[in-house]
Amino acid sequence: MFRSSSSVAIVIAAYNAQATIARAVASALAEDDVAEVVVVDDASTDETVSRARALDDGSGRLRVLRQPGNKGPSAARNRAIRESKAPWIGILDADDFFLPGRIAGMLRFSQDFDLVADDMWQVAENAVDGARRSFLGKAVVQPVQVDFRDFVLSNVTRRGRQRAELGFIKPLMRRDFLTSRQLGYQEHMRLGEDFELYARALARGGRLCLVPIQGYVSVVRANSLSGRHSEADLQCLRDSAHALRFEPGLGLGNRMALRRHHLSVDCRLQWRLLIRAVKDRNARALIATFLRPWPVPAYLLRQLMNELYLQSRGRRMKPVEMVANSL
Repeated sequence: MFRSSSSVAIVIAAYNAQATIARAVASALAEDDVAEVVVVDDASTDETVSRARALDDGSGRLRVLRQPGNKGPSAARNRAIRESKAPWIGILDADDFFLPGRIAGMLRFSQDFDLVADDMWQVAENAVDGARRSFLGKAVVQPVQVDFRDFVLSNVTRRGRQRAELGFIKPLMRRDFLTSRQLGYQEHMRLGEDFELYARALARGGRLCLVPIQGYVSVVRANSLSGRHSEADLQCLRDSAHALRFEPGLGLGNRMALRRHHLSVDCRLQWRLLIRAVKDRNARALIATFLRPWPVPAYLLRQLMNELYLQSRGRRMKPVEMVANSL
């Protein structure tokens, strides 16, 4: 049931989200331009499915699907995209929600673009109606087109800079563009899969518009899935930047941006591997972490110096704490 050519399918991948799924679904169904809400449950062990289905408003817009096994958010989103039909696709995390009017506000900027993303509000999970702060950390006062190089570099971690990676944005995406460019989420990735899709879309000619806050509320949780990534997850994210370098038509500047992203993630990965080598008393594995391209050795030395400083102040840290503080 489509109201207009600008109707939107909202895709929600959910796993053990019984505490928040109703809020997410209700906020999507409340939007006049939302023609479909497709929830794909990733083999939850709680009441996520029943609580999502309880939000059915009789309009025929809500579908709740179940995965046969836990396959990760990428597979869940790909299935939801295949199962929906609306010309625009919007992503909503199961623990986030929309403020009223967000979708209409986004569509105002959609005419000349393939992806439209807004800055997001961030709130604490224990105070979702409390103080909000802009995710990007600075006001986006007017629409701006973001090119491939700037998008990739925004995802490079830098000391002293507030994290504001554009890989976390939740855009509306034009379905016919994704289809014509054969774009979808990489199902082997459980970290940075959003970054990879948006970057590949831009590499294949996509036009991304970043607009002021329209009403996506990102709920910051201490135990979020993205905060519990493994070494394998980091390796997949690192290697995705290398794979993107083979997209045809990328100039030298774009490839250099991808190399910076690759090395930035490798710094975090090698720190994790160094900590494991220390725990295992594996000198060979420890040395291998320093035999990486610059600036990885410098990053590791800086992290070690910081740990020595903390120990000198009487705050000796366990290996797992050292890892957590570095990411």
